[in-house]
Amino acid sequence: MRKVLFLLSQLSDSDLEWMVASGNKQTVPAGTVLIEEGRRIDDLYILLDGTLEISASQLGDQPFRLGCGEVVGEVSLLDSRPPTATVTAAVDSMVWAIPHDRLERRLDEDAGFAARFYHSLAVFLAHRLRNTYQRLGYGKERPMDEDQEYEDELSPELLDTVHLAGSRFDRALRQLLGR
Repeated sequence: MRKVLFLLSQLSDSDLEWMVASGNKQTVPAGTVLIEEGRRIDDLYILLDGTLEISASQLGDQPFRLGCGEVVGEVSLLDSRPPTATVTAAVDSMVWAIPHDRLERRLDEDAGFAARFYHSLAVFLAHRLRNTYQRLGYGKERPMDEDQEYEDELSPELLDTVHLAGSRFDRALRQLLGR
């Protein structure tokens, strides 16, 4: 669930309300390809329930698994090129899909939302890049010390607002899943 916290930690309650109102809940049966490597996508997805697998020709045989709160489709929002990975539902899953065109329109019309959204996306992508480096063994020759960040460790920027992001996501989940 931590990945969505990077996004929600910088957004306001009204930003989250807009995202909930602008997206739609989609059931994704096991085995369904949500995003196909090389094919344009039109939505940003937040995984509400289930498990997704990310695979790509450059990743080899071992797909990465994603759980509740993960975000996919964000790079294609920023960069118009097609995705470099395939995302498949490993089990019956549920996602919240926010159309890129609606999101882009809101980003163009609301400078405050744009600043908060892009900042949170930058922090999110920086965390993902650090984790990718760690998985690939980048910097393994360095001894571990107390200043080193670990894969599941939350960044200092997120710690200040994690309680707000967590309660926002819980509230959104209850609303979206009807709990």
